[in-house]
Amino acid sequence: MFTKILIANRGEIACRVIKTARKMGIKTVAVYSDADKDALHVSMADEAVHIGPAASAQSYLVIDKIVEACKQTGAQAVHPGYGFLSEKREFQEALGKAGIAFIGPDAHAIFAMGDKIESKKLAREAGVNTVPGYLGVIKDADEAVKIAKEIGYPVMLKASAGGGGKGMRLAWNDAEAHEGFTSATNEAKTSFGDDRVFVEKFIEQPRHIEIQVLADGQGTTLYLGERECSIQRRHQKVIEEAPSPFLTPETRKAMGEQACALARIVNYKSAGTVEFIVGGATGEFYFLEMNTRLQVEHPVTEMITGLDLVEQMIRVAYGEKLSITQDDVKLNGWSMEARVYAEDPFRNFLPSTGRLTRYQPPAESPHVRVDTGVYEGGEISMFYDPMIAKLITYGPTRDAAIAHMRQALDEYYIRGLSHNIPFLASLFSKERFVKGALTTNFIAEEYANGFHANDLPADDPTVLIAVAAAANRRIHERDTRISGQFPGHEMKAGDEWVVVMSGQYHDITVRPTEGGYAVVIAGEVVDVKTGWQIGEPLFLASVDGRSVAVQIERAGSGLRLAHAGSRADVLVLTPHAARMNRLMPFKAPPDMSKYMLSPMPGLLVKLLVEDGQEVKTGEPLAVVEAMKMENILKAERDATVAKTHAAAGDSLAVDQKIIEFAS
Repeated sequence: MFTKILIANRGEIACRVIKTARKMGIKTVAVYSDADKDALHVSMADEAVHIGPAASAQSYLVIDKIVEACKQTGAQAVHPGYGFLSEKREFQEALGKAGIAFIGPDAHAIFAMGDKIESKKLAREAGVNTVPGYLGVIKDADEAVKIAKEIGYPVMLKASAGGGGKGMRLAWNDAEAHEGFTSATNEAKTSFGDDRVFVEKFIEQPRHIEIQVLADGQGTTLYLGERECSIQRRHQKVIEEAPSPFLTPETRKAMGEQACALARIVNYKSAGTVEFIVGGATGEFYFLEMNTRLQVEHPVTEMITGLDLVEQMIRVAYGEKLSITQDDVKLNGWSMEARVYAEDPFRNFLPSTGRLTRYQPPAESPHVRVDTGVYEGGEISMFYDPMIAKLITYGPTRDAAIAHMRQALDEYYIRGLSHNIPFLASLFSKERFVKGALTTNFIAEEYANGFHANDLPADDPTVLIAVAAAANRRIHERDTRISGQFPGHEMKAGDEWVVVMSGQYHDITVRPTEGGYAVVIAGEVVDVKTGWQIGEPLFLASVDGRSVAVQIERAGSGLRLAHAGSRADVLVLTPHAARMNRLMPFKAPPDMSKYMLSPMPGLLVKLLVEDGQEVKTGEPLAVVEAMKMENILKAERDATVAKTHAAAGDSLAVDQKIIEFAS
């Protein structure tokens, strides 16, 4: 077996590969840019090599630097992870010339399957079902419109070298096809250095289901079941699960066999994924693309098959044959994966960069797994994907896996930047999700007007009231033990309190019991059992026999509680203080409606208006780039530009003024 491998990646996937290599007794080498010098993968690896500036085009994407790092450290093989160089045939070829093994398929398979246009042609030759479309390269936006009309709307414009949702646009008419082609081409050129775009029919009510394949290049090609990846936002997967609640055993077998047929046609060797789009009404499936690498969502397959896919990739790359057959592949139980991102779901999911001032993931167990590349005090950089972690849960049934996920999300404690856990909590609470009625339109349909606080799961307010009361009582019990009190005049923890939450006043009584407190709310006794200590960020308790996890912290003179994705600022007052609090005046926030503010930190690429210009509703006003994605800011109403406060090329902070409109 290899004695040392280099991981040509960063973040959680680099840490993931290091864990398996360590288990196999293989030493690891990390590479890092200026922005990642203090990253978790650097400290976890046995060695680390600096490869350049923060920008990936000058570090993680420079083949020569990776090859030189291998020579410098004596690494015999390279695992590319996903993204970056993982699907660049030039990288595999360069490693081969240097006598270094590539933990993945050969250059021929990477080229044939990595190019969406070429892979569809091969799929047709192999007899694999493909989506109707135009596979030629489109020269300009006008031709894109012409082709789209011939295919019939809706159509999807896709970058040939695309991935991760970049370089993709859905068009329902000529105007959207014209604008979509331009945006997809620009994103493709920026992200992949390849501006080719093609058009295909958009399947309505679709499911996105992918088949995991594993081949040793020596005659054995297996499929390891499927992953349901339909919960997507802007073509970026948000939740994945295995198996799919939709597939029958017959469809699973048919899809698996087609996936294997496609892998065999290019003599595939390693782990790979064949993605299909499945019609929700008919169950017919069509080939989308093949990813010649490890997928972000591979853990759910590992959880239900018991196989370590990274280990299998390493063994195949070393020349070993697979030790299992198709009959050995059994799907046991159910697994869910949620991608935890540094983004603000209440601001249209805009990236949120910064430092993790507090970071406490849920404890790992047979039911909970956390794949992460960050730590408390670390930073989410503007230079890379804003993923914080992948949260994976397992259960004997789908309902059990969902229940473990909801509890784990409650226990995930992140401070210092915005994150999408409230949105994830909302998704997992949706009745339609629980029933498994999924399509790639799920998020667009369930959150048609964006994500708002009223989309959070409705939870019994009794839980937060009881927790606030119990926490307040414990704080006051500590206060009664202060030293220096006059004998006979010691402080006592009161029993009568008023909990103020969401503008509502709740009269309560709190009394200590064995292992907790009895909280009387509206005449009903709520039993709270907890071992919580003051200062702990998680209030773990049993509330009337129900296990709950509530995030808790001081907020001024009150408490800030977070549970089931929602957050509440709570005051626990004496009855007299509550009467005084009712008399406090309300101060309205300032009116900022006459300004267009930057919704995210980023670069102002274009400012499309000038002082004195009249604008119409929906007219593009500015383009802000963040995390390699272009965001077009449009007018929300007819108005006149009074003053521009920023210029193209400026770096913007969140909520920074860009344009001021005349009143």
